[in-house]
Amino acid sequence: MDQANDRLMNIPQVSPWLGQEEIEAVSRVIASGWITEGAVAAEFSARLNDFIGIPYGVFAPNGTLALYLGLAALNIGPGDEVLVPDITFIASANAVVLAGATPVFVEVNRDNYQLDATQCAHLVTARTRAIMPVHLYGMSANMAEIIAFAQRHNLLVIEDAAQAIGVRYRSQHAGTFGQAGCFSFFADKTITTGEGGYVVCHDRAIYERLLQLRNQGRADRGSFIHPTIGYNFRLTDMQAAIGLAQLNKIDVIIERKHNIMDWYRRKLRSVPQVHFLAIEPGSDYIPFRAILICENAHLIERGVQVRTFFCPLHRQPSFAYLDKERGGVLDLDDAHYPNAVFGYEHGISLPIFPALTEDQVCYIAATIRDFYVASAN
Repeated sequence: MDQANDRLMNIPQVSPWLGQEEIEAVSRVIASGWITEGAVAAEFSARLNDFIGIPYGVFAPNGTLALYLGLAALNIGPGDEVLVPDITFIASANAVVLAGATPVFVEVNRDNYQLDATQCAHLVTARTRAIMPVHLYGMSANMAEIIAFAQRHNLLVIEDAAQAIGVRYRSQHAGTFGQAGCFSFFADKTITTGEGGYVVCHDRAIYERLLQLRNQGRADRGSFIHPTIGYNFRLTDMQAAIGLAQLNKIDVIIERKHNIMDWYRRKLRSVPQVHFLAIEPGSDYIPFRAILICENAHLIERGVQVRTFFCPLHRQPSFAYLDKERGGVLDLDDAHYPNAVFGYEHGISLPIFPALTEDQVCYIAATIRDFYVASAN
């Protein structure tokens, strides 16, 4: 057995890279006496807009509510349908339900499990209002095909870019192709604020609608006149301070993720049973996880916290009510989603957080190699 595999390690799936910079940033906010959303959040927003290359953006408490805000700002609601890829975290579809609309699940491709635009046309009905590409696992979906499809069918595009901060497609940042794009700053994202989300757009009218929706139906928080219905979807300056510190080192975070991914590729290249995802042509790649198509390889028993792919939405018990056999509007048979099912049953997600060491990657790779050697004997 490989020397790195002689001892049992405890390797988590996620470990945020936080340090003295974040501690000092939060301490300054606390010392200032202004801890709710204020000047620090405004600075973080301006920096994000510049980084993403977008004129407008607003915060949300998390990525799910960012998606809801985007949908609501586009007036998507009861009676509407939204096309959503079958492989994604359930929050993508839950946000559609929260807006009062119906998610319609689209098959993904077998190369990298992004939404397959060629599988959408037969799902379009008179009720279809929007399509929600999800930039999954650290790369962009094929936005050229998706935008062309949306234009042919007169659909709005709301991008779930929760995993895609820093990712560009044909030199344009993910989340900026459609009418709205939504990001997450959860603990496992490239940069984190603990919890947090962000919605971006090009259109001033959509931006003004977002401002009202997230701030009790008003654009000015100092006013007690509320022209429309809205909610409290604000962030705190303490979270924004962490976000600014994280954004200041995003280049280092991305470099570390690339280095770790290179370690995985080099150390597993001799294992023919292991396959890495293909990168979408035209897309950058900032690994959200190290995604492999292979068997679990007893990694959990060896102390490595591993995940499967996201469970296909059409298999989620919470969406069973959408099945035609239960009076719903969708045919949720596995036969319509062979790629999503294959990915779920054969894909695993390995840790790739910035503080992961080469010794830990050696241990993970050795465990996988040993599993296949033992299986062959």
